[in-house]
Amino acid sequence: MSINYFMPYRVGLIDSFYPIARTQSMGDKTKKASKKKAEACPVKTRLLEGTALKNMNKKESNGRCAVWVKASHLEYELELKKLQIELMKLQKHMKANGLRILAIFEGRDAAGKGGTIKRITAFLNPRNVKVVALAAPNDKEVTQWYFQRYVPHLPAAGELVLFDRSWYNRAMVEPVMNFCTDEQHKRFLKDVPLFEEMLIKDGIQLFKFYFSVSKDEQARRFDSRKTDPLKQYKLSPVDNLAQTYWDKYSVKKFQMLNESNRTMTPWTIIRSDVKKTARLNCIKHILSNVDYEDKLSEKELATDPKIVISGIDEIRHMEKNLFEPDTLRG
Repeated sequence: MSINYFMPYRVGLIDSFYPIARTQSMGDKTKKASKKKAEACPVKTRLLEGTALKNMNKKESNGRCAVWVKASHLEYELELKKLQIELMKLQKHMKANGLRILAIFEGRDAAGKGGTIKRITAFLNPRNVKVVALAAPNDKEVTQWYFQRYVPHLPAAGELVLFDRSWYNRAMVEPVMNFCTDEQHKRFLKDVPLFEEMLIKDGIQLFKFYFSVSKDEQARRFDSRKTDPLKQYKLSPVDNLAQTYWDKYSVKKFQMLNESNRTMTPWTIIRSDVKKTARLNCIKHILSNVDYEDKLSEKELATDPKIVISGIDEIRHMEKNLFEPDTLRG
């Protein structure tokens, strides 16, 4: 009788992590028990984030299923939980001191903006945090000053506001999709640094994140949206043209960064081909740039320089490779 040894972590069966031995031949009684347990367990079901960590030290019982998870996934969940606790500390400090924080999340479709926002807000008090994802402007809003419909959503004292896409729609999506004129696009690029400077001078702390995803990874994520019923709401006509207009978006991204990356309001680029590392590094960047009580050490909040890129470094990269689209990052 030969024995195989398996090293991955098994969640929900044991108190500690040890190599698990399984014999290749089993008695009829053991086979029946295994078959019964397999039938009781769901199949082809994607577990919710946090399930592995929550059940890591549970003991085996008749009502439990064996679930194998990657060690890296457990490490991600542990790190995410630690950072979410820090976000709760930050929110408490913001409320006590009347801080106002605004975070803008931009990037190509399926770049991971919404998923990161969900992890940031997951355990925060909803009374002091707001996610803004505006629909297309109505007939009245089209006639207003472009920034007007965004102003009512700016943070008050003690509030954290996160824009899932923002006024930068006019920098990329609108000109590429012909939703605005060339004149409106150029005027926006001239006005937006002045508008954001006003926000900073009034005391709002502004974070501008651009999530950078590769073309191949974007295509893979679009395909997954077509088959996953929990993601199909994300599909839109604009998404369907994202791959077709990839190079046009790259040109508009370059223009946007050049015109709006300023010392007072810099861009932070997040490489997001790996969603988990993108989320963790984005949260770390926010936490490391705000002072609050009982904060983790700089080492624990340090970001990966391969994931978090400054706006000026991204501009230099694009200047060097603008005429070689295949070498450009998303």
